[in-house]
Formats: sequence, C-alpha cells, structure tokens
Amino acid sequence: MIDDLFEGARRLLSLAEKAGAEEAEVFGLMVKTVDVDLRRYRVEMASESRSRGLGLRAVLRGAVGFSATSDLSKLNLVAEGAVRAARARGPDDKWRSLPFSGALPRPRDVYDPATAEMGPEDCLDLAATLIEGASAISGAEPVSGGVTAVSGSEILINSNGLELSERGTVFTAFIETVARGADGTAATGYDFANSRSAPRDVSEVGRSASSLAVRSLGGSRGEGGTAQVLLGPMAFADILENAFVPSTFGDQVQKGRSSLAGRIGEEVAEECLKIVDDGLFPGGMATSSFDGEGVPSQRTTLVEGGILRSYLYDTYSAGKEPTETKSTGNADRPGYAGLPRIGTTNLTVSSVDPEDVLAEMDRGYLVTGVIGAHTANPISGDFSVEARNVFVVEDGAAEKPIRSLMLAGNVFDLLSSIRVGPDARMVGSFVVPTVKAEMKVVGS
Repeated sequence: MIDDLFEGARRLLSLAEKAGAEEAEVFGLMVKTVDVDLRRYRVEMASESRSRGLGLRAVLRGAVGFSATSDLSKLNLVAEGAVRAARARGPDDKWRSLPFSGALPRPRDVYDPATAEMGPEDCLDLAATLIEGASAISGAEPVSGGVTAVSGSEILINSNGLELSERGTVFTAFIETVARGADGTAATGYDFANSRSAPRDVSEVGRSASSLAVRSLGGSRGEGGTAQVLLGPMAFADILENAFVPSTFGDQVQKGRSSLAGRIGEEVAEECLKIVDDGLFPGGMATSSFDGEGVPSQRTTLVEGGILRSYLYDTYSAGKEPTETKSTGNADRPGYAGLPRIGTTNLTVSSVDPEDVLAEMDRGYLVTGVIGAHTANPISGDFSVEARNVFVVEDGAAEKPIRSLMLAGNVFDLLSSIRVGPDARMVGSFVVPTVKAEMKVVGS
C-alpha cells in the first residue's frame, strides 16, 4: 500500500514540475483508525476506518501554492491547482528553498506492531477494562470515554531529492466519571492514558477518574487572594500550551507577537528550570525522524538555567532571519490536507533540583486541571482559567475539596517563581511535572 502512495507522490511531483513549479513537495499519509466510544456503561459506537491522501506544495518565484486530494486519480487537477495558486500569490523574496537531504536520526519506540494490528474487538476489550476500573470505586460511575488505536505511515518527497517515509502507532484511552453525594451534589473526575503502544489493561485510568470524582464531593468555597498553588501535569500543560508556547515560535517573534522577542540570552524563568523541545524523546507522542518538511528531528533547548536559549523555526521562518539560521525541525503537519506550520514536538519541562512540592507545602491549593486556557493571550502570556478538581493543601496533604476556584496570572511571572516536582507525566506531547508557584486566586 505504501508503494502505491509513493508511486502517486512521484507522479504528482512530476506533474507539478511540468505545470511550471520551480520547486515542489508532496506529503502523504496512510492511516488506520480504530475507535470505541463509551456512554455510561455501554459502547455507543465501535468503528474502523482507513484513509490516505497526498498534499502538494508548489513553489513559483518564492510563492507557495497548495492543493490536496484523497483521490489519486485526480493528480492532474491537484498539480494544476497548486501551481495556479502559487502564480496568484505573486513573488516572495523571503523564500529560500525547500529542504535538501540530510542524515536522519532513528527515534526509539514510535511503532508497535501489536498496536498496528489492533481491531475493534481489541479496543472493545480494553474499553471493558476502562469501565471496570471506573465501576470499582464505590460512589462513582462512568459518564463518557473512549479508546482509540491509530497506525499509519507518512511519506515526503521533494524536488531537491528528499524521499522519506516513517510509520508509527498511537494509543489513547480516556474516561470522565461522576460521583453524587447524599445531599444531591455532584462532582466529576477525568483521567487518560496516551502512548505509542497499547497496554493490556486500562482499568487504572478508570479507577483514577472515579477516585478523583469521589474525593471532589462536598467541596467548600475557596478563599481569594494570593496563594501557593500546585498545578498538576494536566493543568500545567494546558497553561503552557496556550500562554507560553506560541511566544517561542520564530514567525511570531518576527511579527512582534511574542513577549520573548529579542530576549535570547536573557533570564525569563527561575534558574532551576529547563524547557526542551525534543523531537527524539523515546516513545514521545510527537517523536519522529523528520518534521513536516523533511528536516531531521532534533532536541532544541528553549530555556536552560532560566535563560532563553532559542526559538523554534520551520524552513521559511529560519530563512527570514538576518543571520544564518537553520530550521529546528518544527514544521508541524495537521494532515496531508494542511500546510505545515511551526509547532512543538515533545515539550519537556524539568529542573536541576526537583522538589517534592506537595510534601513541602504548608498551605495552598492543588489544581488537577483547568478550563479555559485557550482564552489566554499568547502575546502577553496573561491567562485566567477555572480550576478543576481543586483541593486545599495543609501540611503536605491534599484532602479537603474546593467547589470552585479561578486562577489568574501571567505565564512568564509563573515561570519566574516556579518550583518543579519529580512526577513528570506525558500529557499529549507535553512531558511535564506538578509545579508550585504563587498565583492570584478568586474563590466563588
């Protein structure tokens, strides 16, 4: 099957050049997805789907035109459409070139044959363990959830001689639960698992979500003011993704839309902090040997010792820098039908001196998750979010639930006062621990 995709890609590349493209690139995907959706104790849907397609970037005098298709009998139309779009855009003197060939790394643990062979029955069996785990905690029940196994291959070829391919697998499971008190109140809990290979059992995910729901029952009102706050991995990842990450993108820096513009070499965070974009993280959800343009994946240190060390670039933004700058391998593809754009790979956060931040806290709040981080200002880093599953921390123990709490702050202020725990967890493509910082809280 991948041979057919390669054959179509080569044909499309040739057609683009015949239509007038000075440079051309074809990106292809071939994917199998197995899904199981849960509602309460029942399976609502189980399905298996397959898709494939090719996307073409055609370059003419620096202008890029794009077209894509899932129908390989229409490659002529795709080539003509992409070249026509490039002509319509007009020249771009900032364009340098598509990438050339180079030695590729060999990332570890990105493909699992057993996960690739999974069918609906296998996912149904795992979904049953998810429900079983959620039901094992007295007082809670499942509300919704799902299990997904994805396997596939991606290819990339261009007119500069690149011809690349890679296969990978992804597994995810999640569940939301609810617990109801005798007084009619209710509380929810959520947990998930994601990895490159499917486990034999995900009952612990269900137990964790139900336990969180039960522990959250009977919450009292939170006190407003300034407080010490522990952000669990899910909460911290959500704030980082929306309030911090966009400021590290080279194109945002060049457009003046980043608080980090012109600050390479300056202190931007607590000196213990290290933030790395690691495209080679073993088993990472975004690990690959090459990025969405065919540039070899790498590790890029963004912050070390509290100092800003680098930005993230794709080929185009790197070429716009006044000094010689290379892509950091951060061109991200939303799929074969989308243009590459700058994105993170596996964002890892660590400390040279991690602490047991829960045990060492006298009084404050533990926040498991947040809602509304997508409303953060990616330029200033300001955010205001609703905290989810919050507990009062007293003398290193988090037991008393809080009904509702708002958090407000600035991500750069947060990073400048942060203390980092040792409990790093993979949350999507973020690998982050629980962190402690002083924050403004609003009770309700």
